[in-house]
Order: sequence, then structure tokens, then C-alpha cells
Amino acid sequence: MSDFRPLTPLGAHEPRTDTHGPVTLTEVVDTALASCSSRLGHEAQVRSALQDFLGFALPEPGQSVSNDPYGAFWMGPDQWMICAPHGTHEDLAAQIKEAVGETASVTEQNDAWCRFDLTGDHLPAVFERLCAVDLRSGSGGEATRTSIDHLGCFLVMTNPDHVRVLGPRSSAGSLHHALLTAMRSAL
Repeated sequence: MSDFRPLTPLGAHEPRTDTHGPVTLTEVVDTALASCSSRLGHEAQVRSALQDFLGFALPEPGQSVSNDPYGAFWMGPDQWMICAPHGTHEDLAAQIKEAVGETASVTEQNDAWCRFDLTGDHLPAVFERLCAVDLRSGSGGEATRTSIDHLGCFLVMTNPDHVRVLGPRSSAGSLHHALLTAMRSAL
């Protein structure tokens, strides 16, 4: 009988963790993701339905919000990425679609993105080598889209010592290499 065990974005059976100096880079595989975009003329309805579903106000441009078990970050005008623990919300997109109905377009994003969390001191020095995002002025709750090693990524700063990076799953190896190289260069 075959062993059908899922692989992480980096191609292993277990998530990878790398530490260099005070910074730890962790491959995160237990997050369900779904994008939600309001349809024209239904923006207020979608915002209200999502707020009822999530239990908190949606983030404004350049922001992220989380309140167990959900998190959300702003992706564009009337567009958000919603996240939750995969173990309890594998069907997150279906749950959101039920909440917003035909007023929004909802797309499951579980296997489209890889996620790496960087934790520790001196994260601004690491990201200065990767992208044009000023982490030094952030205090937590910021989110932005940027380019890292020619890859379109999202950065979500939960606090000054914790940054989440979401990038294309098909380029997980390249993104991991860029993050690790920047850690080694900065520290």
C-alpha cells in the first residue's frame, strides 16, 4: 500500500526550521487560507458579513488583524486574505462563501501559498536585504505586498519580533533560500 502523506512546500514530511544567530526561520504548514473580494456594488454587505463571521472589524489598507481563531490582512480595495488553523478550518473558503453568499468572490488559497515565519531580534536588518519595506517603523499589525527575490510576497508583521512571509508555493525553495541568505548576511 502506498504512503500518501502530504509534503510541505519545501518537499519534506515535516516543516523545516532554521536558526541563525537570534533569528529563527520556520516553515508553517498548518494554516488555511481563503481570499475574499467584494463584487461591485456589494462592498458594504461583504464588509458587514465578514465582520459578523470573523468577530472583528476588517483590516484597513496596509493592516492585519487577528483574533483567535481567525486572522485577516488587507490585499487591495475591498479584498482580504482570511486565515485560520487548517486542522479546524480546512474548508475555510466554503465557510466564508456561506457567510457572504453571492456578494463576493471567495477562492481557496490553501495550496497556492507557502508561509515562513521569522522570529527574533534584528528582523529589520534581515528584511532590508530582501525588500523595500521599512519594518523599523512598524509595531505590529502591518501587512503589505512586496517583491522578495523577484517573487510577489505578502509580509505580515504580528509584532516587531515576528514577521510572516507568504509567497508562491511553487517557489518555496527559492524564497526559503533568499530568506536564509539574508539572515546569514545580516547577522
